[in-house]
Amino acid sequence: MTLRTLLLTMLAMLAFAGNSLLCRVALRESQIDPASFTALRLAAGALVLWLLLLIRRQHAKGSGNWFGAIALFGYAAAFSYAYVELDAGAGALLLFGAVQLSMVSWGLIQGERLSRLQIGGMIMAAGGLTALLVPGTSTPSASSSLLMVIAGSAWGAYSLLGKRTPDPLAATAGNFIRTLPMVAVLCLIAWNDAEWDKAGVIYALLSGGLASGIGYAIWYAAIPGLAAVQAASVQLSVPLITTLGGILLLGEAMTGRLLAAGLAILGGIILVLRFKSRT
Repeated sequence: MTLRTLLLTMLAMLAFAGNSLLCRVALRESQIDPASFTALRLAAGALVLWLLLLIRRQHAKGSGNWFGAIALFGYAAAFSYAYVELDAGAGALLLFGAVQLSMVSWGLIQGERLSRLQIGGMIMAAGGLTALLVPGTSTPSASSSLLMVIAGSAWGAYSLLGKRTPDPLAATAGNFIRTLPMVAVLCLIAWNDAEWDKAGVIYALLSGGLASGIGYAIWYAAIPGLAAVQAASVQLSVPLITTLGGILLLGEAMTGRLLAAGLAILGGIILVLRFKSRT
């Protein structure tokens, strides 16, 4: 791995973690509602990605597809509503675990086979997710947790749909632009609950334009320098960065259940990814 690839990868992981932190702080510290946050995030992401393509003298017309846009919108909307009550770290663990498990499960449906260690890893990761969902004094809200699992599953579907895309940046721009009619419908449905302030708008624009739009562009620039297993494994850092950021920046607590669940989720996925690369 070259120094350029390493730096780009680090920036991309910080951007991905930043999405969780920005969403959580916006919904906790400002007046913005989840629907407005989602709308501004997707609109800002669409604008920034369109501008990046313009700089490259490309256009998003014909790129992406409606299935990808629906999955992207489902992820973004569920993500925002989940973070109304979830801490940043718990949300990132649920999101990341659901993404990986949904993608591996789809592989199994398509005929892929897992070794015993991989099966053990799947059970560990699923157990970690279950531990965060089971009611208890230190567990997150069940409804918010389920919403984040839905968000992760939608992002997993989005990733699978774009797996063979020849130009991921153009496809992502096209998908972001296609979400705008869905955003309009969401805003109409949630119109009576809509509220925002300057801080909330800034957080949403940063999440969409910087952490999503530019973050994705950086990630796609880094991917060519990474092996497949490296690209999958490096994303294990995202929930860890998010959890640390939540503790240091937002004053969130690290509970014993969150620590145990996090170790189970990340450890299980490491087993799946590590040994999948050898088969």
